[in-house]
Amino acid sequence: MFRPTFIAAAALAVAVSFQAPAFAQTDAVIAKIGTVEIRQSDLDTAIANLSQQYQQLPEDQRKVAALSQLIDIKLVAKKAEAAGLQNADDFKKRMAYLQERELHNAYLRDQFDKLKPEEVKARYDKEVAAMPKEEEVHARHILVKTEDEAKEIIKQLDAGKDFIELAKEKSEDTSKSDGGDLGYFTKGRMVPEFEQAAFALEKGAYTKTPVQSQFGWHVIKVEDKRDAQPPAFDQVEPQVRQIVMQEKYTQIIDDAKKDQKVEIMDEATRKAYEELTKGE
Repeated sequence: MFRPTFIAAAALAVAVSFQAPAFAQTDAVIAKIGTVEIRQSDLDTAIANLSQQYQQLPEDQRKVAALSQLIDIKLVAKKAEAAGLQNADDFKKRMAYLQERELHNAYLRDQFDKLKPEEVKARYDKEVAAMPKEEEVHARHILVKTEDEAKEIIKQLDAGKDFIELAKEKSEDTSKSDGGDLGYFTKGRMVPEFEQAAFALEKGAYTKTPVQSQFGWHVIKVEDKRDAQPPAFDQVEPQVRQIVMQEKYTQIIDDAKKDQKVEIMDEATRKAYEELTKGE
């Protein structure tokens, strides 16, 4: 369900990595280096772009770490400017790349901020509607070590004993405290012998002969049968939102490619690029 493409996922990861800070209303001066002022907005930017390691720190430590980095950067940058490094061709190329990358990220954030809740819900509804119908059962079981024990339990059930009470008393499975309740499950979730017996039962029925599996001997009761239920929207909303964002990114790239022709001169590289991006 909702499998993202590699390119879209990678692009979104970049956009998230370089967060836009939420600037304070008053851009106060918080430090000075000679005559150079460091304002709150500078610190907010530094905090937003700390590495993941620093992002885990408590807020006060994160603030100090960002300020320390910011001061170091400004001190060394001053020396770099004095040495004329800003005029080097490789530096200019890197700055041009960084500016374009930040514009890329800013545009994505702008587009994603415009994402409406109803778009996410519509994408969820579309996915749910496309899900194939699949039966699931709600079953309980009593697990014992021997076939004779299982047969004795079936006799007691035939005599009117309550399944839940027998499970709590006799079962050796961890589900015994819940009356052997295994909840709802679809095919492929249980060992084959157990699954075959459970899905063959009618609602309310229990196995009339013991079922053996690698875990021991089971007596199984089916409480209910129904079509498998999709996950609730509120449970998967973050994942669905991510998919909508990925799809929007793909659309942005497709639209941009219509306006600008992409040419790759090296044949091998061109083929590799086309292979990598064909799933977008």
